Amino acid sequence: MRDYIIRRLLLMIPTLLLISFIVFLMVRFIPGDVVELMVMEHAQQQAGQVELDVEAMRAMMGLDQPIYVQYGEWMSGLAHGNLGESLWTGRTLNDMLVERLPVTFELGLLAFLIAQLIAFPVGIYSAIRQDTMGDYLGRSGAIIGLATPNFWLATMVMVFPAILWGWSPPVCYIPFLDDPITNLKLFIIPAILLGTSMSAVTMRMLRTTMLEVLRQDYVRTAWSKGLRERVVVMRHALRNSLIPVVTIVSGQIPIMIGGTVIMENIFSLPGIGRLFFDAIVTRDYTIVSGLNLVLAGVGLFIILATDLSYAYLDPRVRYK
Repeated sequence: MRDYIIRRLLLMIPTLLLISFIVFLMVRFIPGDVVELMVMEHAQQQAGQVELDVEAMRAMMGLDQPIYVQYGEWMSGLAHGNLGESLWTGRTLNDMLVERLPVTFELGLLAFLIAQLIAFPVGIYSAIRQDTMGDYLGRSGAIIGLATPNFWLATMVMVFPAILWGWSPPVCYIPFLDDPITNLKLFIIPAILLGTSMSAVTMRMLRTTMLEVLRQDYVRTAWSKGLRERVVVMRHALRNSLIPVVTIVSGQIPIMIGGTVIMENIFSLPGIGRLFFDAIVTRDYTIVSGLNLVLAGVGLFIILATDLSYAYLDPRVRYK
């Protein structure tokens, strides 16, 4: 196990280097230029009274240098623990992550818990009560959840209650430690919308794998021994059904991060997703590159943790 973990961690290094290089190039292919945006914003604020030297600004930011030189300087900063500095504000991405990570973590954690609280009971019930009314309702709900975009639902939640009843979800962020109740009121709606869409895939996968396991001989033997349904389902069937489900759930976490980008912008949550969106809009190259690298690293560690969990769920799995 230890040798396997070390090999996987070492393999992450060239993977992250390749990802960093691809991201560093791709973000510069986005139409528009950060210097041009700065000039336009300055012209609007100053009403064209003061002109900026575009070439001097490029030189000051290092954007006049070849791509490989810019990449080398950025990697040099990464080697010293600096993920990059904003071209607009000069603040480091490290400081921004410290401020915004709790917001995204809270939203993601709530959405993840809601997704599992919906998916597991419904998936298990649909499997042990196959082709009943409850099973049909569960499957229909999963199909609706898969077919309905959560960003559309979020937009409807923001728009229609305001039009019909004059009510809209709170959009003024309040930290959890300052006022826990108000903070949860702010997060609960986007978390439910995000978690509901995530639960659909997990529920369908859990139902499928549970049905397959329930037809195995050892489960029939457990039934023939007169064990209670709860014991058969939870102890014998569920655990052996979890490996495909864990794979699906872990694969949803990067998708959930993408979902937080949408939810944070719709509900005005100052998290990493909103920072990422704003950085793309303003062509803040270093922030976009740094965030992509951080998210890629998180995704790789999630994949590693998922692989390691297989040995716990199934004793037959061994790592060499």
